[in-house]
Amino acid sequence: MAKKDDKPTIINIKNRRASHEYTFLAKYDAGVMLQGTEIKSIREGNVNLTDGYCTFDHRGDLWIHSIRIAPYSLGTYNNHDAMRARKLLLNKRELKQLAGKKTDQGLTIIPLRLFVTDRGFAKIEIALAQGKKLYDKRNDLKEKAQKRDMERM
Repeated sequence: MAKKDDKPTIINIKNRRASHEYTFLAKYDAGVMLQGTEIKSIREGNVNLTDGYCTFDHRGDLWIHSIRIAPYSLGTYNNHDAMRARKLLLNKRELKQLAGKKTDQGLTIIPLRLFVTDRGFAKIEIALAQGKKLYDKRNDLKEKAQKRDMERM
C-alpha cells in the first residue's frame, strides 16, 4: 500500500511524429471514456498514439480511432480490446468549433499527447491540424539543424 507522501509517477505519452507531419491550428484537452483495465495499462505507459485520428459520428460525438492501449499485463479474461474506438469528452462549444473547422479541405484532428491529471483522470490533447508538404518538412529540418549549430557555438 502506498504512503500518502509518496508522489505518483507522472504519465505523459507524446506523439512525437505529429509535429513533423502536421501544422497545428488549434489545440484542445479532452477527456477519454475508458473501460475496465485501460487506465491501469495507461499508468504502465503501454500506449501508442502514432497513427491515431478523430472522427465525428452521426450524432455529433467525437471518437478517437487507431490508438493502441495494450491489454493490462495482470488482467484476466475481462481485459479490454486494444484497438477499439474511444469517445472523447468535450463541451458542446468546442465540439461545434471542431465540427465547423473539420469540413475545410485538408484538415484533420489528431492526438498529440495522453496524460493523467492530478485527480487520476486520463486526458488526451488533440489538435486540429493540416498536413505539411515535403518542402515544409525540409525547411523545418534545416531550421532545427541551424538552431542546434548556433547553440553549440
